[in-house]
Amino acid sequence: MTTTWSITVDCAAPRVLAEFWKTALGYTDAPPPAGFESWPAWFLWCEVPESEWDDGATIVDPDGLRPQLCFLVVPEPKRAKNRLHLDLKVSGGRAEPAEVRTRRIRSTVAALTAAGARTLEEHRLHDELDHVVLADPEGNEFCVV
Repeated sequence: MTTTWSITVDCAAPRVLAEFWKTALGYTDAPPPAGFESWPAWFLWCEVPESEWDDGATIVDPDGLRPQLCFLVVPEPKRAKNRLHLDLKVSGGRAEPAEVRTRRIRSTVAALTAAGARTLEEHRLHDELDHVVLADPEGNEFCVV
């Protein structure tokens, strides 16, 4: 038996990060828990004060195969490099021709910077683009590989 798990990201603006990562991963908003027609109905049942209803956001893989991502408000800002980051594997791997890999990586980087990411650095291997390190709208690092 395995354990169900999710990745939780501490942040200042859960909805902003959820929207960005939906774009990056092709995820969708999480449906309300079983037995509830909406998130507000679940919040009311759990006695969550209405002032806290925007303190989190959850997105899911529409195919149900990959872990969900949860974004939760915390009072402190991000202060250091992530100890854990995501690699978006878009290039097809090093067996693909370099020009194909580069085109796929650059296309994804362009889409994500348009969605609010910023490029931190590019890494090369044998004079070819290998991967790009980006930061999401709150500065969390991730790679496009």
